[in-house]
Amino acid sequence: MPGPVQSIERAAAILRLLAAGSGRLGAGEVARSLGLARGTAHGLLRTLERVGFVEQDGGSGKYRLGAALLHLGAGYLDVNELRSRAINWADALASRSGEAVRIGTFLDGRVLVVHHVFRPDDTPQAMDVGSLLPLHATALGKALIAHDANAAASVRDTVLEPYCRRTITDPKELARVAARVRENGWAAEAEELSIGEAGVAAPIRGHGGLVVGAIGISGPVERVCDTRRVPEPRLVAFVRDAARAVSRDLGGARR
Repeated sequence: MPGPVQSIERAAAILRLLAAGSGRLGAGEVARSLGLARGTAHGLLRTLERVGFVEQDGGSGKYRLGAALLHLGAGYLDVNELRSRAINWADALASRSGEAVRIGTFLDGRVLVVHHVFRPDDTPQAMDVGSLLPLHATALGKALIAHDANAAASVRDTVLEPYCRRTITDPKELARVAARVRENGWAAEAEELSIGEAGVAAPIRGHGGLVVGAIGISGPVERVCDTRRVPEPRLVAFVRDAARAVSRDLGGARR
């Protein structure tokens, strides 16, 4: 049996990305969302345009779904599938890190927590499944902003609420942080949503490289970070390993 054709997987991922948002996306935004070179994304978009699957706005140069594909739904990956594929890896991550684990996905400008594993100790903890977290103040949210053009667009030109003294409220600073997240492959927070709490997260990819969620740990800042508020390298490695494992199970690229 022949193997999968990468260009078709990437084209399908572009269609799913455009279907997931209400606005138009440029070639650069598509490239960043899928981890592609800009030239590769542009070539795929022009091909999809030629066959009528996408349309380009003459004024902005951005792309949207073509009329023939407007029946596509708002998302292609069921939350239950994401959770079911990630459960075992999330449990293992909690055990290795000793911290709580959350899996989140983008929903209406927030992070929807779809799975939560308590940290493996006897301290009181509350279940976060179903909670909506701010994108700009969480590691999960930053991982999504960095890799999902729709998530990035939802915080662009908006007022970023300050939850703590260290919360990022400058859109330009948030854009710089997102660029570093793309470069490093992981995101962090340190007392940006809650005093005394820190976290690390990495993106989860599905078919074609499309980011469908993020997985991360959270815990006391003194356990997650060093004295400079930089996450401990071993915890970053644990999170990235878990994200890669879930991505492999979902058919994502092996990064």
